[in-house]
Amino acid sequence: MTDKIDFNIQYTITPSSPEAHLYEVVCSIQKPDPGGQIVYLPAWIPGSYMIRDFAKNITEISATSNNQPISLSKQDKQTWLCDKTSSPIEITYKVYAWDLSVRTAHLDTTHAFFNGSSVFLAVKDQENDPVQVTINLPNDKNYKDWQVATTLTREQTKLFSAGNYSAENYEALIDHPVEMGCFDNIDFKVNGIPHHIIITGVHTSDLTRLATDVEKICQTHVNMFGELPEMERYIFLLTIVGSGYGGLEHRSSTALICNRKDLPIKGVQKLNDDYVNLLGLFSHEYFHTWNIKRIKPEEFIPYQLQNETYTELLWAFEGITSYYDELGLVRSKTIDEKTYLELLGKNITRVMRGSGRHKQTLLESSYDAWTKFYQQDENAPNAIVSYYVKGALFAMCLDLKIRAVSKHKNSLDDVMRELWLSYGNKGIGINSSTIPDIIQSLTKQSFSDFFADYLDSLDDLPLGSLLEVVGLKLEKRATDNMDDTGGKPSDKENNTFNLGVKLLSNPLGAKVQVVYDGGAIQQSGIACGDIIIAINKLKASKDNLLSLLSTYFSEDTILFDVFRRDELKTFSVKLQAPVNNTYFITLPEQTPENKTRHSWLGRSTN
Repeated sequence: MTDKIDFNIQYTITPSSPEAHLYEVVCSIQKPDPGGQIVYLPAWIPGSYMIRDFAKNITEISATSNNQPISLSKQDKQTWLCDKTSSPIEITYKVYAWDLSVRTAHLDTTHAFFNGSSVFLAVKDQENDPVQVTINLPNDKNYKDWQVATTLTREQTKLFSAGNYSAENYEALIDHPVEMGCFDNIDFKVNGIPHHIIITGVHTSDLTRLATDVEKICQTHVNMFGELPEMERYIFLLTIVGSGYGGLEHRSSTALICNRKDLPIKGVQKLNDDYVNLLGLFSHEYFHTWNIKRIKPEEFIPYQLQNETYTELLWAFEGITSYYDELGLVRSKTIDEKTYLELLGKNITRVMRGSGRHKQTLLESSYDAWTKFYQQDENAPNAIVSYYVKGALFAMCLDLKIRAVSKHKNSLDDVMRELWLSYGNKGIGINSSTIPDIIQSLTKQSFSDFFADYLDSLDDLPLGSLLEVVGLKLEKRATDNMDDTGGKPSDKENNTFNLGVKLLSNPLGAKVQVVYDGGAIQQSGIACGDIIIAINKLKASKDNLLSLLSTYFSEDTILFDVFRRDELKTFSVKLQAPVNNTYFITLPEQTPENKTRHSWLGRSTN
């Protein structure tokens, strides 16, 4: 609870028409700018670096002062100017909410979810003022059992209830998403702080196991940083759907969406890939509690939400977080070393298969997130590199390099703790020299060449040599099949050709999803979106394509019949020799080096 505050800015939000997906929001400004108050809605949400123009979802808007209408003149796509008045202003508007994602807002007769950036107008020049929010249930008896889950500060409101909430300023207001409905709630404590997993959607999963595993992961991250940031509680807002996956971090909560099959199954102890991916998502978003929500680039303090905010440091915030999300799984013992090394091999394969790594550096990838990473097309693997995946591999290399030069006295863990204590905990932004300077202070050695060679150049990372530091061997092979993502040795004796393509199943045949630079498919002229229907006059599908080609060899020329849009075309494909672009890591027999590996992975050496 907070002390009594006279709030200058007050919001009331009501799911007024769940069946029409409409929220009604009232923004009351007690002390408007007498020269004309400007209000605006953000163009983007922190953590998702793409202009989304949330204001497009406002369907009606009007304003009154002294119970009389006043005009609102639109200044641009997201900004309004109120008539001059020194009396309180009340702005009423409706927001259409039909985006079932973690980034915006959604409302129907089963639940309500919103991020503040989608529904709450900012009051210009008063963004630092505290605000009050009244959250109402829909005005219908059918919704009387709905609860409210959010980490907004409660103002004389019971936990999980509608009522009055508050935030210290606008940036905080939009950093506490809200879920409303009849949801499941499982909870646990980390360092004495209550943690909740709120589950919305139909499922029959093992929630006890989910809570147990997530608790281990959270405690592992807290142990590394040494403490949790100050908070009353932490909430995971998890939405279950038939097909979907993603997360968006917030200061004391996170919004998650996953496929129903990703959840643990009652009575089944064996880990499957889907559940491991879900645990990685929990781990990733929780690590952001420190890394990006509090440890931030200088450019994000404060956020400028009306336009793009560029930084070259997303590799550090998403890449390092992506490194620790899976590392947190093995350190918490929710997965074993073998599974972790398979995940690592898959990540290496993802990066090394794309020629985009030869065209875009990690710094460029970070800076161009707004236009390239978040607006990918079918040519993305050939044009860009992911600051998530390659950023994670750079973080691993950096960690292993620090361990090597310090004779395993220091690690990237020490760097992250220092970033938290000296920057994140104090609200100080970091710049491009902060991390290298911390490393030099720890190891007494300069890492400037290492950063220049692998952050700001197109050189491949020294993965093999640095994995040897912890007694591991990086190996590569040709691809086994169309769905081979790497991480494991081959189960085939021979690989006779390379197509350079990624396919999707299609009722007519095999749809081309990605064409890799220089591959046989690209050389033939077949393009993304084409549907392969026959090979040498035999009906083709994604499942039988390799079987149809199994009697041919590299240098053989094969006829592919293809639909491009509604036109039937024939292409001659000259098969190429196999390319070794699929990676896996060999786990050696017990050797003295294993002690360093166990130290890295946080495993017992007994």
